[in-house]
Amino acid sequence: MKRMRRVLAMLAVAAAAGCNDAQIASNNLSRAADNFEIMRRVVFLNGITDTYLLSIEGLCSVEDQSNQLEVTCKVGETEYKKHFLGLSDNVTYFAEQLDGARVSAYHYRVVFKPQTIIPDIDFRGSGRELLENSSENESR
Repeated sequence: MKRMRRVLAMLAVAAAAGCNDAQIASNNLSRAADNFEIMRRVVFLNGITDTYLLSIEGLCSVEDQSNQLEVTCKVGETEYKKHFLGLSDNVTYFAEQLDGARVSAYHYRVVFKPQTIIPDIDFRGSGRELLENSSENESR
């Protein structure tokens, strides 16, 4: 474990040595937006007619997937909405940060979420099925 920490620390120092302040700040802004901490406006534009097709505003994370865009927005304490939007030759988008955000230009931001280690298990069935031995039922 100590060796792994040492290797990770050396990798982090090496990665940080080659970065400038703008890259570090940009990385920290992206991480904050992906954690639903930054207000964004995502606008879809028809390049032929120059008209807006859709505008989404809120605490949103944007992920570009080849021909589609996935926008996940936090709409409540534990409520989220996910939008899938197709992109084409004449439809493009832009994402705008609505408010300034305080991030460090000197330190990378690392977020640990221990709750992601323990899975959220959904059980479908009845407890009775767990208590019965299926091999005993077959012999009857």
